[in-house]
Amino acid sequence: MNPNFSPTIRQLRAFVQVHQLRKLGAAAEKLFVTQSAVSMLIRQLEIGLGARLFDRTTRSLQPTAAGTEMLATAERILRDVDALSRGFKELSTLERGRVSFAITPTLASFLLPNAIGAFVAAHPQVRVVVDDCAPEQFITRVIGERVDFGIGTPERPGAEVDTQTLLRDHLALVCRQDHPLAGARTVRWADLAGHPVITTRSGYGIRPLIDGTAAGAGVVLNVVNEVSFMSTALWMTAAGMGASIMPSAFARASGDASLVIRPISAPRVSRDISVVTKRGRSLSVASESFIAALRGALKPKVG
Repeated sequence: MNPNFSPTIRQLRAFVQVHQLRKLGAAAEKLFVTQSAVSMLIRQLEIGLGARLFDRTTRSLQPTAAGTEMLATAERILRDVDALSRGFKELSTLERGRVSFAITPTLASFLLPNAIGAFVAAHPQVRVVVDDCAPEQFITRVIGERVDFGIGTPERPGAEVDTQTLLRDHLALVCRQDHPLAGARTVRWADLAGHPVITTRSGYGIRPLIDGTAAGAGVVLNVVNEVSFMSTALWMTAAGMGASIMPSAFARASGDASLVIRPISAPRVSRDISVVTKRGRSLSVASESFIAALRGALKPKVG
C-alpha cells in the first residue's frame, strides 16, 4: 500500500456501485460515466490500497475479503460527504440557517417589523436572532462576534469594523403644530434657544452629538426632559411637554399627523443608519439576504 495514498470520492463511489451491482457496465450507468472510467477508478483504488478488491469472472465481479471489509467504511464516508453537501446546499438556498444582529430598541421598533415579517415568510426555516442592546454596547457586540452584524450609527466606528449606509438620515426638530417653530421653513440650531426641548439622557445615544452641535452653534439648549427611548420623547411632545430633537427617520415612522418634523440646519447633522460588520469577516448567505430584505422594506420610507 502507498502510505501517501488517499482514496478520492469518485473512486469510493465507483467501488460502492460495483460492489452493489457486480458489473462495471451497470455501475457506469448509475454514475453517468463510461465503463472504462469505472474500471480505471477501481484499478487506481486497488493499486493505491495495495489490495485486490474484486475477483473478475466472465459474467461479473465478486468482492474479495478486502473488498467486503472495506464496504462499510466507504459507505459511511460517502454518507458523510453527501450530508455535508446537503448542508451547504440548504444554507446557500436558505432552506435553513441563522441570522443574528445587534440593534438598539429604538431603531428596531421602526426598522425591523416589516423586514422581518417579509423575510420569515419567504424563508421560514432560517432563524432570526435580534440582540437589542444599548447604543454603547452596539459596536462591542459586532467586534466580539456575538452577532453576525449590527444595524445602527456607530459614533466612533474605528478600524475594526466596516460600515455600509442603510438609510440616509439627519437630526430634526419634532413639535406640535401650535409650536412657534412649526411654521418655519427651516429651523436653525440658533432658533432653538429658549424653547423647551426633550432629548435623550446625558451621555446616551445621540445626546453627545446634540450637545456638541449646539455648543458649536453657540446655543444653550433648554432641556426640560431627558429620556432613554425616542418613543417616550414622541408622546411627550404630542402631549405638549416640549419639542423633541431626534433622527428624522424615527419621527416620520411614527406616523403621528399631529406632529411637525423640521430638519435642523446651520449646521445640518447627518445621522445615517448603517450595516456594521467586523472587518475581514464575510457574511453568510442568510445574513446577506436579510439585509437585502431590510433595504427593500425601507424603500417606501425613504423614497
